[in-house]
Amino acid sequence: MRTYSNTRQKGVDMRIGIDITTLSLKKQVTQIILIAGDSDFVPAAKLARREGIDFILDPIHQNIPDKLNKHIDGLRSTYYKNHSKSNIDNDN
Repeated sequence: MRTYSNTRQKGVDMRIGIDITTLSLKKQVTQIILIAGDSDFVPAAKLARREGIDFILDPIHQNIPDKLNKHIDGLRSTYYKNHSKSNIDNDN
């Protein structure tokens, strides 16, 4: 059952990556905020940024893999905003 669950999650990640790619290539958005934090999204983030899309990540107070961190334009943290701490927002 665990393998099925992992495969299902990879399928969801792949569909999100395809959506990011489609929106970027069709120039339908100027900014994408991804609420996730795993490195499966590195290729989509790279492509979006190459297409001029402002790519923001909200990892919901999770650690961000270095290879994903290299391919974002800014961090936004829902956790900090909701707790009145200084925001880690470097996109504004």
